[in-house]
Amino acid sequence: MAKKSKKHHPSKDLIAERYLLLLKKSLLDELYLENEARILFFVQNTLTPLPSLDAISSFFLNIRNQTVFSSLKELRKTGAWIRIQHTNSQGESIEPPHCRGFSFTAHTMIGRARVDNIHDCLNTIVEDDIPGDLIETGVWKGGATIFMRGFLAAHRIRNRKVWVADSFEGLPAPTHQKDHGCDFSKEVFPYLSVGLEEVRELFERYDLLDDQVRFLKGWFCDTLPSAPIKKLALLRLDGDLYESTMDALENLYSKLSPGGFVIVDDYYAFPQCKLAVDEFRDRHGIRKKIIQIDHDSMYWRKPR
Repeated sequence: MAKKSKKHHPSKDLIAERYLLLLKKSLLDELYLENEARILFFVQNTLTPLPSLDAISSFFLNIRNQTVFSSLKELRKTGAWIRIQHTNSQGESIEPPHCRGFSFTAHTMIGRARVDNIHDCLNTIVEDDIPGDLIETGVWKGGATIFMRGFLAAHRIRNRKVWVADSFEGLPAPTHQKDHGCDFSKEVFPYLSVGLEEVRELFERYDLLDDQVRFLKGWFCDTLPSAPIKKLALLRLDGDLYESTMDALENLYSKLSPGGFVIVDDYYAFPQCKLAVDEFRDRHGIRKKIIQIDHDSMYWRKPR
């Protein structure tokens, strides 16, 4: 009788795990978090009179003992960000327009908990031999998809692709009635608009740009219906809006293999995103339990 082949457990490959841990730290800028704390200090103080040069020097040298550093370190775990505020002449705390959610140095906004979730899902996909590619719809600088490609490289997996789907022009202006009042477009939040060449260059910087990475440039309603994707094992949604989230689910969920994972980045953050997911699940009779990742995100596994 022929011996059964042993199931591959990627989490037991210690060298690969060390590489992926370092990749996470780099994408999240955990290695040089002091520098982001210093940038935050300067940005905050452009709104008020700067302290003396001696005070700035002392602050920089002792940055790890400052509140801004400890706060930033804690918030990086869940993808939350320090808000930039100042006090106006009436003594009121003001948050300047377009100054929310800044990540000055990291290559992803999703935080450690959500990157760990991607890692756990990918380990399970490989262990259980779930067929299909990996995709994120809405990528910003591409950090989450860079990690996906890094995972495939670390485990020498050549039969899967990573699909990087984004307009690369920021979020669309809201047109659906259920997105009313949720304008995250380039004109309002230019910070969220990252071009294709910048994302490609970042893949190159990590030595992870090759023929296993495919870019889908354009609005989801235009690119996803005709995307040449046969099967998916991981579907990660980060479209924020009702319409963007629904476009991704309607065009891609049917391609998700049984045992594959759906991750929704903004389920708890934006009511319009949650509404799209809940409506889609109800319409298709999806009863699989939703598992919360952090204060914003969740996932579920498609029944096998």
